[in-house]
Amino acid sequence: MSEIIATREAYGKALSELGNKYQFLVLDSDLAEATKTGIFKKAFPDRFFDFGIAEANMIGTAAGLAACGNTVFASSFAMFAAGRAFEQVRNSVCYPKLNVKICATHAGLSVGEDGATHQCLEDIGIMRTIPNITVLCPVDAVETKAAIEAAILTDGPFYIRLGRMGVPIINDEKTYKFELGKGVTLKEGKDITIISSGSMVFEALKAAETLEKEDNISARVINIHTIKPIDKELIIKAASETGAILTVDEHNIMGGLGSAVSEVVVENYPVPMMIMGVKDCFGQSGKPQQLFEKFNLTHKDIIENTKKLIEKKK
Repeated sequence: MSEIIATREAYGKALSELGNKYQFLVLDSDLAEATKTGIFKKAFPDRFFDFGIAEANMIGTAAGLAACGNTVFASSFAMFAAGRAFEQVRNSVCYPKLNVKICATHAGLSVGEDGATHQCLEDIGIMRTIPNITVLCPVDAVETKAAIEAAILTDGPFYIRLGRMGVPIINDEKTYKFELGKGVTLKEGKDITIISSGSMVFEALKAAETLEKEDNISARVINIHTIKPIDKELIIKAASETGAILTVDEHNIMGGLGSAVSEVVVENYPVPMMIMGVKDCFGQSGKPQQLFEKFNLTHKDIIENTKKLIEKKK
């Protein structure tokens, strides 16, 4: 079994490690222990600022600091970073295209027992509609650190979606190369393509392995870590070579990864397609795996939908 670590934990460690290499500031809103920015605070107390429960003020200040020439990381839960501070993200950060990196933890159903009010299922849809912003959703700790470094090295606004629960590491830190805007093919396949991001990538891989072993179905698996700008070339190639696309992410079916992929497919290479996600409803309180089962987001559900979609190719 590979090492299990939450992407929020990897984020905190990455900030601390990269703080010796690059100059940047870190802001939080009374959640440093949960977002793991507290790790950076211990290492660089003079470069960390806590704003209390005032997310809009934090984003506004981040914009001001960036306007003075700083690279600024601003963190909170996704519900507050994308929801409560939307106006400041849009008008203060993205409109002037400032160097603010919004790193939002506790996104999606895997927030678990915190329930519907804290399970942000709309953040990707909200953020990717704003001009000038790059939207990332890393799959594991290795990709998270690489994404944070890429954000430091790339000028302009970022929204980086991070999770609460621990997830397996699938990438080798020694060989992994992160490229903004480029998806990663984790498994080749010819019958269908499963496109995913974040925690759902692991379910997609499990589903593909089972399909190959038990049903002789060859499923290609693609990890889309950059949701905006999305890898159009890779998606079109997958559509043309496999003839069907299934997307799955821990988000509302409206506005998320599935919507982003469908926009590419319908304009460039229409094929049978299905979007898996939370079907336009709020989440509930429960353990992450229980919630994945309730909202039909397990590898078993992916297998079932894959078979249905392949039938549509005939």
